[in-house]
Amino acid sequence: MSALDVILWPFNTPAVTFAGVSTSWGEVAGFITGALCVWLVARQNPWNWPIGILNNLAFLVLFATSGLYADSGLQVVYVALALYGWWAWLRGGVERTPLPVTRTSRAQWLWLLAAGVAGTLLLVWVLTSFSNSTVPWADSVTTVVSLLATWGQTRKKVECWWLWIAADVIYVPLYAYKDLWLTAILYVGFMALCVLGLRNWTKALRQDERDELVAA
Repeated sequence: MSALDVILWPFNTPAVTFAGVSTSWGEVAGFITGALCVWLVARQNPWNWPIGILNNLAFLVLFATSGLYADSGLQVVYVALALYGWWAWLRGGVERTPLPVTRTSRAQWLWLLAAGVAGTLLLVWVLTSFSNSTVPWADSVTTVVSLLATWGQTRKKVECWWLWIAADVIYVPLYAYKDLWLTAILYVGFMALCVLGLRNWTKALRQDERDELVAA
């Protein structure tokens, strides 16, 4: 057994078995930290970012061992974005004040669309050319949409929740196909939390817009 196997042994140890499929402690860790992270995001609590980093580390290993290489590599990018998002939420507003919820502009949507198409095509080429991935298109689309949603989350763009919902709709059957049943269930819960986040952020945005009209 290699040193890496020794380190990952507790992570890969079966925790529970459901319908004949074993669930590892790593997947359980991803479930708990993921659910807590999204709930905190919905409440605009900046502690979502450090909790999210723990979730990223758990999923990095889990996805790599499940053949979801793009989603595994995505976790590294998530960590970098989480560090930026943590700062932006606390100091990214006017004169280093907390960042308010805003809308995505037309120019930003065009940029996101272009980046999404280019990123998806690039990832599909990488996965089909340099890996044994059995789901290159699903892995690539969910990876790119999740990155775009994370950018929106770091800037508190209310529409980021629609991107997360779109990604989750694909993630649920994808993880079920890979026998990651606990993670598939988690992403069903994510969709519910995304609806809550969309409602809370929209309410905060409208309140800010009303306050600006009164102040004007």
